[in-house]
Amino acid sequence: MTAGKDSTAVRAGEQLDIVSLDGYLREHLPARTSDFDSTATLDVTQFPGGHSNLTYLVSYGDWEFVLRRPPIGPVAPTAHDMPREYKLLSVINPHFPLAPKPLLLCEDSSIIGAPFYLMERRLGQIVRSKVPEPIGNDLVLRRRLSENVVDTLVALHAVDIHTTSIAQIGKPEGFVSRQVRGWADRWQRSKTNELAEMDEVVEWLINRIPADTGSGATIVHNDFKLDNIMLDNEDPTRVIAVLDWEMCTVGDPLIDVGLLLSYWTMKGADSDADQNSSLRAITNGPGWLTREEIIKRYEAATGRDLSRIVFYETFARFKVAVVIQQIYFRYVKGQTGDERFQSFDQLVRELTLEALELAQQSGI
Repeated sequence: MTAGKDSTAVRAGEQLDIVSLDGYLREHLPARTSDFDSTATLDVTQFPGGHSNLTYLVSYGDWEFVLRRPPIGPVAPTAHDMPREYKLLSVINPHFPLAPKPLLLCEDSSIIGAPFYLMERRLGQIVRSKVPEPIGNDLVLRRRLSENVVDTLVALHAVDIHTTSIAQIGKPEGFVSRQVRGWADRWQRSKTNELAEMDEVVEWLINRIPADTGSGATIVHNDFKLDNIMLDNEDPTRVIAVLDWEMCTVGDPLIDVGLLLSYWTMKGADSDADQNSSLRAITNGPGWLTREEIIKRYEAATGRDLSRIVFYETFARFKVAVVIQQIYFRYVKGQTGDERFQSFDQLVRELTLEALELAQQSGI
């Protein structure tokens, strides 16, 4: 298969059944797009980022789209739900066009071994471990990109979930409590060793869950961070897409703000390797908005009170640690042979210690 600039050869063990996929797409795609080239040969490469759902570039000649499927092997209950993600995008895209348009859902696991869906291909760049060259050390451009990231989140949270059908995708009331307790339960089911500091973090969070009537609920992306944002190739300060909607729901928007702040300010853990670049923020240097500036800009644009945002930052660190623990659990159990995951237990511990430090220094 021919790899493009932003995709690579498919990783060993993550190949798709090309013959079966080709047959299915040739049968169903012509009804979904008018420019499908039935004479072209199917080509499949893989996008390298991420440790959860698998994302592929699927091409027929010049016609390209993105395929998403769950990871190989057993997965956590209710996780990696491709039909849900497809339906979320179908509801959100008309009101928030930065969400890619979904094209085709396949719930027949016999085609490639799991449900999958196709969405439109957006052409741009995703920032992982390096600042885009046109921005470089230009402090003005760094600030402009920072502001556009915050403004994108503001725009997402401004979508009216009640005059659309978006409110139906979740249950806003009690959202934060369900998040904290749900991720605490995921920790218990996926832990491979005892970690007393994690127990302290869970207790701290549960004792400080804010009142949550759901009255101020918005769309919650639930994984809003720089490397889930696509930037324009010509002007890399301009956001052209928001990606990875797997965990999207409706609820307290400060969940998104806390996660953005958490990733934006991460210093990088000792065990962090290149593939975990999203945990070593490039946004710590000069020119980028600081944590305090992000808070101030979001507050000014939305009128929301962020005086207790450290609760949401602590929860974000905790949640990321549990996500990584779930991946490590699959590795320990032999459900994946991906050697990128072999030291994830160290990363879990380091993130947990960061969360505990945030909690202890918070004063709330």
